Amino acid sequence: MKVKTLTRNPDEYLRETKRDIHKIPRNFEPTLHPFVAPREYTKALNAVKLERVFAKPFIANLEGHKDAISCICKHPSQLSILLSGAYDGEVRTWNLAQGTCTRALLAHDGIIRAITYVPDGRHFITVGDDKTIKTWDAVSANKEKEEEPLNAIVSKTILTNITHHRTKPLFVTCGEGLCHMWEETRNEPLRTFKWGTDGLHDVKFNPVQKDLLASCAGDRSIILYDTRKTGPLTKIVMKLRSNKLSWNPMEAFIFTCANEDYNLYTYDIRRLKTPVNVHMDHVEAVIDVDYSPTGKEFVSGSYDKSIRIFEVNKGHSREVYHTKRMHRLTCVGWSLDNKYIISGSDEMNLRIWKAKASEKLGILKTRERLALQCNDALKEKYAFHPEVRRIARHRQVPKHIYNARTELQRIREKSKRKEANRRSHSKKGTVPFMSEREKHVVRQDN
Repeated sequence: MKVKTLTRNPDEYLRETKRDIHKIPRNFEPTLHPFVAPREYTKALNAVKLERVFAKPFIANLEGHKDAISCICKHPSQLSILLSGAYDGEVRTWNLAQGTCTRALLAHDGIIRAITYVPDGRHFITVGDDKTIKTWDAVSANKEKEEEPLNAIVSKTILTNITHHRTKPLFVTCGEGLCHMWEETRNEPLRTFKWGTDGLHDVKFNPVQKDLLASCAGDRSIILYDTRKTGPLTKIVMKLRSNKLSWNPMEAFIFTCANEDYNLYTYDIRRLKTPVNVHMDHVEAVIDVDYSPTGKEFVSGSYDKSIRIFEVNKGHSREVYHTKRMHRLTCVGWSLDNKYIISGSDEMNLRIWKAKASEKLGILKTRERLALQCNDALKEKYAFHPEVRRIARHRQVPKHIYNARTELQRIREKSKRKEANRRSHSKKGTVPFMSEREKHVVRQDN
């Protein structure tokens, strides 16, 4: 005779300790839960509300400079080391983990225009308004003695920026209409590139195509160079000047430039005639731009005293950072671990921000990490619901940004209305239609 008994596994309903949460049996069969969608929507709504409640991006403020900060430079291999240069010629080395200045030296007479690390991280090179290129030891020397550069090169023209080759001992400087390529052991440039411009104010080596250069010129052009050739490759002329550009570290053919017309433009070097995307949200000239190490986002700083984070494939920012004390932005950078953003501004302070405003720093417990992953999945699933989208997009901005944004919107609507009226009252084909991406490029020269 067989007797069948009902059995239950104690692991399914007994707690391991008294402090553990009571285990409740659940049946995940969707047909038995007719209110799954309303429950998930409520959870998604609560998750996006909590995200805005805990959005506190500001981390720390680094003080010490005696004049406005002009440039910053990240260490190529150490996350916690940062260099910053100021308008009084001082260079400071910062330990971001401790929030302290570990070294300060007077490098130039006048404004420091740019700093770059040698790829091994043992030396760094600075350029300033005193027409000199100086190489310094990155390791702190004796603080009692005045530090001297390892090498000093006197240039014939004022230099505005510098970039170092990723593998070779070569670096490139730009200045008054010329782009010079130097070798670390020589005091004369190896090669000079020129294309009839007033002056170059930014130059960057491509992180993947190592011999490819891009520069921003004073005649509103963006010029591409190949160091293996004698002359420039091509250039595009825009309606207003571009201040800085940054290469996408994951896609070597993409770069983004910060323009004086309050916008940022993402270009594909294979099709330079029109930009891939136009990123609009700033209300004053955009000064600096830097990509995240993933290549999916970039950060920009503007004269409107705000920092904005853009996704590469979207035209509007996903985040805006500002404080009452922060003045006009002069430089921004994205840390190599994709977690932090560093900004420098006119009021002599460096600020550290979280790349994700509501992200919790530190170690997460397993249940907490799983809950955050579940919330992210629900927010993504219900992202296009009107209420969820409204809460996720809402940002508080200062009054001057709000008023300027309203005025710019009114100006754009007026120009669109004017163009539509001209088209409707003109002969067919005489007023061609131009998209937003085609409006800002004047021509391309090869």
